[in-house]
Amino acid sequence: MTPIPSPNIWHWPDVYEVENRAQDVDGAIWTAMRTALDWADRDVVDVGCGAGFHLPEFARTARRVVGVEPHTPLVRLAQDRTRDDAKIDVVAGSAESTGLADSSVDVVHARTAYFFGKGCGRGIAEAMRILRPGGALVIVDLDVSASPYGDWMRADLPKYDGTAVEAFFEAQGFSLSRADTRWEFRNRDDMRKVLGIEFTEKTAARAFSSVSGLSFPVRYRVHVRFKPRSLELL
Repeated sequence: MTPIPSPNIWHWPDVYEVENRAQDVDGAIWTAMRTALDWADRDVVDVGCGAGFHLPEFARTARRVVGVEPHTPLVRLAQDRTRDDAKIDVVAGSAESTGLADSSVDVVHARTAYFFGKGCGRGIAEAMRILRPGGALVIVDLDVSASPYGDWMRADLPKYDGTAVEAFFEAQGFSLSRADTRWEFRNRDDMRKVLGIEFTEKTAARAFSSVSGLSFPVRYRVHVRFKPRSLELL
């Protein structure tokens, strides 16, 4: 299956790096994920790892971390970022085909990389294949029901149905928690650039003008599905 090009990081990796630094400055998503499972001394895979921004944080406590990324230029950036950390490997692959062995990892993480609900079944199946019994797939995506970021998303994606996406993941056996985060930028120019790669020109301009300072709230959904420790009947 051909990967869907990311409309932001594939074309503007430097600006997306600024965005990564601005996102969740208080670590609310990390707290929510650690509440669901502890990856200390375990093997973690980050699917759609991009330029590898989150890999070092996992590697602080994990036994081994593998970044999987389909876009070759980003694979190289992630490898350059992590080349001095022996616990981290970055490989070319996709959500549907990671190239990893059966039952070889404990956590599969995908953040704003593979979260479209119906149609991502093959990626879920691949995660279940590579997870050890008791391991977990964690999918982090944006909650379009929360203002202001959700309002901006819905303006550009009027057909996106967040309720249907949540229903899909629930039917697939995922639990759901929500993380209220804060994005904070070093300056207004950085904010303008980031909004410019996330939204259409009209929506980005409206969003920028509606924020008076350097930060705004963004809510995420954290979907977690554990692989059964015993035989799963299909």
